[in-house]
Amino acid sequence: MKTETRREHFEPPSLIGNLLRRLHIDIPLFLGLVLTALLSFVILYSSGGQDMGVLYRQAARVGLAFTLMTALAHVSPNQFKRYSTILFGFGLVLLVAVLVMGEIGKGAQRWLDLVVFRFQPSEMLKLTTPMMVAWYLSEHHLPPRPKQLLIASVIILAPTLLIAKQPDLGTAILVASSGAGVLFFAGLSWVFIAAICAGIGALTPIIWHFMHGYQRDRVLTFLNPEADPLGRGYHIIQSKIAIGSGGIYGKGWLGSTQSELDFLPESSTDFIFAVFAEEFGLFGCVGLLILYLLIIARCLHIASEAQDTYCRLLGSSLAFTFFVYVFVNIGMVIGVLPVVGVPLPLISYGGTSIVTLLAGFGILMSIHTHKKRLSR
Repeated sequence: MKTETRREHFEPPSLIGNLLRRLHIDIPLFLGLVLTALLSFVILYSSGGQDMGVLYRQAARVGLAFTLMTALAHVSPNQFKRYSTILFGFGLVLLVAVLVMGEIGKGAQRWLDLVVFRFQPSEMLKLTTPMMVAWYLSEHHLPPRPKQLLIASVIILAPTLLIAKQPDLGTAILVASSGAGVLFFAGLSWVFIAAICAGIGALTPIIWHFMHGYQRDRVLTFLNPEADPLGRGYHIIQSKIAIGSGGIYGKGWLGSTQSELDFLPESSTDFIFAVFAEEFGLFGCVGLLILYLLIIARCLHIASEAQDTYCRLLGSSLAFTFFVYVFVNIGMVIGVLPVVGVPLPLISYGGTSIVTLLAGFGILMSIHTHKKRLSR
């Protein structure tokens, strides 16, 4: 009787675990993503003025993103490798199409109108760029030699420059980071990394010359936001006030005065971390960072156990891209980086970034679960 009781007690978790494994879902990573998504609803309800419509729309986008993640998790990593060049080339064609016939909104030309829906091709390149670089490097001896580094750099620069031309500096940084992540995990020596950093530093005057006026303003505002406190520096000053007023313990859920009184612009998107910090304080921010670190650690663990070089490089790069998302958003909100319009991953309101991110996690789950099946 005791044995039967124990069996009944432990059977439901095993059924859930078996179901998730059949869906090619990595349970630790899935739990981290679900917990982050639930946290997103909590803070969006506050930052969105307690509007249930905001939550309903976000829930629909999250549901679509998780569905896409599950679908991609079913695809064999061999298929991703096989179609890497085609997907990357198709993405470049779409970027050129955006420059030729894309829709203009808020001073940028980033969207393609496909009648049924609008599509932002640059989001696709966050995935296809590391796929292409990983495919190329996996066919050669590692660490990469100067010739391979040059070709890989061209692969990365092509979409990065096209996206920067739109202009969309935030997405261009993320695309470049996704490709650079592949190079780093391919064993790029620190000498080359130092040389690249020195080269970028030397090109700073040229880069400054070709930057748009608003991009220069963002850099100048980053250096001295108090120079124009009611204009260009308003966003970051109000963000710092919100974060500082949260203190150690925060003001409590729904207690954000900066958001409620509309002092903090973009409180549900780019600057949602400031709302979170004001309501949950230092302890809440540390908890969120720990959750992010656990997700990144799990992704790197999956990449380290990948079955081949392509999967290992691609998985590591996707984990690195997620880290860059977190680092850039929080960095710009607290004032240690210029404002570039990168959302807080899995937390900020919006569908484009969360769909792209969960698509990447779907690829990571495919790498992990298909490896297990092949090893049996």
